[in-house]
Amino acid sequence: MKKEHEFNDKKQELDDQEAKEEEVSSADEKEVEDDIASSLQAIKEENEKLKEDFLRVLADSENVKKRCAAEIEKNNKYAISSFAKDLLVVADNLQRALDAAHNGHDNEALLKGVELTQSELMHVFSKFGIEKINAMDSVFDPNFHRVVQEVENSGKPAGTIVAELQTGYMINGRLLREAMVVVAKGGK
Repeated sequence: MKKEHEFNDKKQELDDQEAKEEEVSSADEKEVEDDIASSLQAIKEENEKLKEDFLRVLADSENVKKRCAAEIEKNNKYAISSFAKDLLVVADNLQRALDAAHNGHDNEALLKGVELTQSELMHVFSKFGIEKINAMDSVFDPNFHRVVQEVENSGKPAGTIVAELQTGYMINGRLLREAMVVVAKGGK
């Protein structure tokens, strides 16, 4: 019986030790779970903050896009204001020439007024980078000229421009309007 009692004591000791280990293990698990829960909460808070920051930046980006689109639209709408303002001087000169013609002034004054108006128009064009294409007596170039008629002309080689029906223009080195021309069909 003494052995049985010793056995029971040993068993009780082992059971107590196991219970203590389970308590320690349970406490460790509880601590780990608390750490995980705390870390998870911190991650959720950080995620929420990042989401708010992202939405704020996205909204700012959309606002910038809208402002830029509005500014571009405004610039496109009023881009030619300076050009148009300078053309008003030409319109005024044309009106003066018409008034002179209606008031019975001589043709010489009318001619002089129209010449001055054309000169002012060419000045405005030059100011904005608009230049005439000099087509007469040059070789036809489909990049700058549009043939509207071909004529027999014995004095000019084939493809040479012999008449200009409508002047062509360039703006800052780029074609604005092609010249409408008449070219020689053939010749010597």
